[in-house]
Amino acid sequence: MMATAQTPDTPLIDRLPEVRGRYSVNAPLNGVTWFRVGGPAEVMFRPADRDDLIAFLRDKPEDVPVTVFGVGSNLLVRDGGIPGVVLRLGRGFADISRDEQDMLCGAAALDLNVATAAKLESIGGIEFLCGIPGTIGGALRMNAGAYGREIKDVLVWAEAVDQKGLVHRLLPADMGFAYRKSSVPAEWIFLGARLSGHTDDPTVIATRMSEIQISRSESQPIRNRTGGSTFKNPPGEKAWQLIDRAGCRGLKQGGAMVSELHCNFLINTGSATAEDIETLGETVRAKVLETSGITLEWEIRRIGVPLQSGGTA
Repeated sequence: MMATAQTPDTPLIDRLPEVRGRYSVNAPLNGVTWFRVGGPAEVMFRPADRDDLIAFLRDKPEDVPVTVFGVGSNLLVRDGGIPGVVLRLGRGFADISRDEQDMLCGAAALDLNVATAAKLESIGGIEFLCGIPGTIGGALRMNAGAYGREIKDVLVWAEAVDQKGLVHRLLPADMGFAYRKSSVPAEWIFLGARLSGHTDDPTVIATRMSEIQISRSESQPIRNRTGGSTFKNPPGEKAWQLIDRAGCRGLKQGGAMVSELHCNFLINTGSATAEDIETLGETVRAKVLETSGITLEWEIRRIGVPLQSGGTA
């Protein structure tokens, strides 16, 4: 059902179409992101299922922005919050199943859960996902990778819905994959994917997964409030080495700090704001540029508006 015509001052929630899922106004996000910072969503929408999402996109006013929000792992929400509708895909988008030697998974399925399900089905080649925090939707968007493999190496096809509610089946050649990115239009929303695997001994798969998880726990500050790798590795370089050489290990800004364990990770020590974290990141970028002549590119996705810019908080 289409939303009825409204005046410019009509609250956003009253401009949105009827749905079977759930709307929440001024929904907090700081308890959801791994950094534990950031302002609220103007409106959060949790669609009941695929059809509910498609109908929402088809019927919503064209001027209403939609931001997809996964589990908040590789993400920094600015202190002013996110205008428009924040979309969170839930259980209806988290199915995982086997089809021959491949795994079918919804966009909201956790990477770790997909790797674990594949292990239980004796399907190898997908275990690298256990080293990537986040969901399949996020992995598709940024061509996520770890321990020598990327999502492009196992993708058979992905499905995405555009802002008019039209569903597209995308082959790997359609994804425009590159290092930590794809060229799929930013406004398209991933629905799920088919990932290629091969028959393997579940004990062998479990051993590889254990090695990945041990390596990750020993080399990354995963028990801290962090957002994962902050910057992309420049060609032929390691971001953490550039940051270390620039003297940034342990550098602080308010409640934010560059990790002592792995200096391509920023940490909320407990009292940081999103502004602290972003400012610290920009300071690191400036110091690396000064010492090496290399401009680091953010890997963490930064969304929303600063508090002083009149955000929703």
